Amino acid sequence: MQTSGTRRGWLAAAVGLALAGVGAGLVWRRSRQQSRALSASEADFWRQQFKQLDETMLTTALFRGKPLLVNFWATWCPPCVEELPLLNAFYRQHAANGWQIIGLALDQAAPVRRFLKQQPLAFPVALAGFAGVELSRSLGNINGGLPFSVVFDPSGTLVYRKLGKLSKADLQNFQHLLT
Repeated sequence: MQTSGTRRGWLAAAVGLALAGVGAGLVWRRSRQQSRALSASEADFWRQQFKQLDETMLTTALFRGKPLLVNFWATWCPPCVEELPLLNAFYRQHAANGWQIIGLALDQAAPVRRFLKQQPLAFPVALAGFAGVELSRSLGNINGGLPFSVVFDPSGTLVYRKLGKLSKADLQNFQHLLT
């Protein structure tokens, strides 16, 4: 015969398990909603076009199919300017293996032109302006800070994001993200 205390224990355990199941269901549902939102922002990224300094348009869809690092930067941002030579070296070293980089300057054309005259970059640079801030936010840069970088795998899926200056270690880890 069971005592009243044992029944209460079993009842409490059953209620606890039921609440845990409901909680897990809510977490799962929320994570699915967040993944859908990220997928929407990723799809939006691949529809973007930005003006380059030569007035031609850079179409992001043309970069799909190979690993892509997108770096949001500005000439007035010291950490941005500091990381650009590192990104340029990474691009030169890994472009033959399919790596691509796009620099999206949240800046006006004149300062970007002056900067690139002094420090040319081998990868494409386009002007994103204020729309670039909103795009970076949609890709996970909640505060809109700089520099901000994202990496897409060859299928176009966002696999990495970082607010702040990239390091050599970050760039070395990108190889592991896509193998």
